[in-house]
Amino acid sequence: PYFIDLNQNLYLQACLHSSDPNLKVFVDTCVASPDPRDFRTLAYDIVRDGCPRDSSYATFYSPSSHFARFKFNAFEFISHHPSVYLKCELMVCRLGDYSSHCYQGCTRRSKRDTSS
Repeated sequence: PYFIDLNQNLYLQACLHSSDPNLKVFVDTCVASPDPRDFRTLAYDIVRDGCPRDSSYATFYSPSSHFARFKFNAFEFISHHPSVYLKCELMVCRLGDYSSHCYQGCTRRSKRDTSS
């Protein structure tokens, strides 16, 4: 466990372990939950589909495309849940592929028309 006070910034770094220098890592989704086995029932989106959902979320520059650095403020769900667990999904793209999700970042998907 990592102990942190409420409203304190929590800094994270994800690292891609690959010898291929032409890859880029991107934080696609990060969800918090008080239950490490259930990230749906009582969950809080920090990032979803590359779009920040928490106003305290921020990304940081990294000298290597193999690292994704970000932060958000620590919080609690309810006083009955003293721990918060994170589940993050990362995306790996080709370096320089500007049509990829890694470079486009937050792209709100439009809903499909269901009319006949």
